Amino acid sequence: MFGKLANNLKKNLLWYSLIAIAVGWALGLVFPGFAKAHKAGLSNLTTILVFLMIYPMMINLNLERIPKVLKEPKPVLLSLAYNFVLTPVVAFLLVKGFIHDPNLALGFLLVMLVPGSSMSIGYAGLAGGDLEVVTVALGVNFLLIPVMLPLWIKLLGSAYNVPVPLSLLLRTVFIVLILPMFLGDLTRRLLTRKLGKDRFLELKPLFGATTMTTMLLLVGLIFFMKAQLLLSKWTILVELAIVNTVYMIIMLALITWLDRVLGLSYKEHMGIAFLSVGKNNGTAIAIATLAFQPLVAIPAATLPIFQIIFLILYLKLADRVRCLFEACVFLDEKSKAEAL
Repeated sequence: MFGKLANNLKKNLLWYSLIAIAVGWALGLVFPGFAKAHKAGLSNLTTILVFLMIYPMMINLNLERIPKVLKEPKPVLLSLAYNFVLTPVVAFLLVKGFIHDPNLALGFLLVMLVPGSSMSIGYAGLAGGDLEVVTVALGVNFLLIPVMLPLWIKLLGSAYNVPVPLSLLLRTVFIVLILPMFLGDLTRRLLTRKLGKDRFLELKPLFGATTMTTMLLLVGLIFFMKAQLLLSKWTILVELAIVNTVYMIIMLALITWLDRVLGLSYKEHMGIAFLSVGKNNGTAIAIATLAFQPLVAIPAATLPIFQIIFLILYLKLADRVRCLFEACVFLDEKSKAEAL
């Protein structure tokens, strides 16, 4: 039963996501005052949903494998290169070509310089990526944000001395990484000891279904909270839609090609792909609100829309992406066997 539910959700995830978007946006427009009146409560609900989305995936995480990841650090190092070298360059070129308002340009660059989407572990798990790789990579990327963000902002000439809220970063790392990882490992050990390995494996689809269901609720909530903003700033939304679409297409295609050329496995690729393309918009909003005027925060508030759509589309293409990393090798081996 759990297997059928998980397969149905994964197969139709894009359509369910579009439904969640439509319902969340519609409810936000029908009840415009609710989001403002309950801003703190909805923010707490978002945090809870993020935790509930990551925690089930962490139950499948075997912490004993993490030291092995550090012995083969290529995927983690590549994620750092993608986030702190490739992304800033691509983002700067796109800003110069598409965004003319300096505040929006700064806001877009700010978002691009805050890697580590809280949903990246969930996406990686759903795509069959290496959870140990994405967990280690997420932690390392977070640790470098306080250094790399002000450095790149200064180098790009957009702002100087950007205050980075270290307490928010540490809290985010704790909520989306440390706490779910600890509780997930504890849960896995207890379930394995009580039920046995075979019975535990039968429960794995339940964890995946829980992650996908929670993700859909989170998508709907994001659109509900930003419904009025999206309606009043629709021209800005169009402008950001264009630049973010170009960004997502370039980065997903480039990272997929580079990972394949550099010899990463499919699981390793999916472990860093979502982390390297998705951004931590919540942290970006906090930084923009703290350091700049409200217009700078609009990209961080609206880009999750396009980020969600494209990352789910990429998740939908997981089987075809797997072919690039695995099936092609299989065909080559088959051809060699036939030749012999």
